[in-house]
Amino acid sequence: MLQESLDLIAEVEEFHDFLQTLDEEDWQRPTGFMNWTPWDVVAHLHFFDLVSQAALAGEEVFGERRDSLIGSITKGETNAQIARREFGDLSPTELMKRWLQTCRSMAKELGESNAKRRLPWFGPDMGVRMFTTARYMETWAHSQEVYDLKGVKRQYNDRIKNVAAIGMRTFGWTFINRGLEVPGPPPYVRLIAPSGEVWEWNDPSDEECIRGSAADFCHVVTQGRNVEDTGLEVVGDVSNQWMAIAQCFAGGPVDPPKSGERK
Repeated sequence: MLQESLDLIAEVEEFHDFLQTLDEEDWQRPTGFMNWTPWDVVAHLHFFDLVSQAALAGEEVFGERRDSLIGSITKGETNAQIARREFGDLSPTELMKRWLQTCRSMAKELGESNAKRRLPWFGPDMGVRMFTTARYMETWAHSQEVYDLKGVKRQYNDRIKNVAAIGMRTFGWTFINRGLEVPGPPPYVRLIAPSGEVWEWNDPSDEECIRGSAADFCHVVTQGRNVEDTGLEVVGDVSNQWMAIAQCFAGGPVDPPKSGERK
C-alpha cells in the first residue's frame, strides 16, 4: 500500500481520537476558519472523501458529482451549506462514524491502486500519489481549526512531510492562481522535521531561503497561520512574496489570516 495512504489513515484516526474529547457544546462553537464549527469541519472532510470515491469510480460517476457541486456553488451555496444540506440530520457521533469508515475505505482503495493511475478532479487529472497527498493535506489542515478551538497544541510527527511536499509543489501555482507573474525560481527551503530530521528543497542559498520548523511551514502553506506568527526565517524578495500568500489547496485565491488572528 502507498505510504501516503497509510499516513492518511493514521492522521484520520488520530483526529478522530481527538474529536472524542469534545463535549456537546463544542460541536457547535465557531472556529477561527470562516466560523465553521467542528461539525462543519468533519462534514466537509466527509463530503469530499465521498467526492474522492466518485473520482475513483471513474470519469462518468465523478462527472455527475462535479457538475452537481459546481451547480450548487454557482447558485451561491458555500461548501459548509452544501455539507449541511447533505448531512444536516446527523449527530456528531453518527457523522464521525460515517466519515471514519468512508475515509478508511477511500484511503485503502487509493493505496492499492496503480501508482501511475490518474484520477479526474476539479481541474487537471491527478496521479494517485498526489491525490492521496492532497487528501492528507486537507485533513491535517482542517483538523487544526478544532485544535485551535480547544486551545490544544497538537503533537506533530513526520507525516507532515506530505503537507510540506505539496506546499513546495504549489509555489508557482500560488502566484498564477492570483494572476501574478511568478517572481523567480523557488527558494531554498530547509525545514526541521518533528523527529529532528532535516528536509531540504532546491539549491542552497543565503539570498533566497526559508528556514525553520516544518510544522510552521505547513501551517503557512495551508493558511492556518500568518507567517509573522511563526518562527520561520524568511530571506529574500521571492521568499517573502511567497510566504505572504502561499496557498497549497485548490480553488480561487484566499488570503491567510491576519497576524495574531490564529495562533
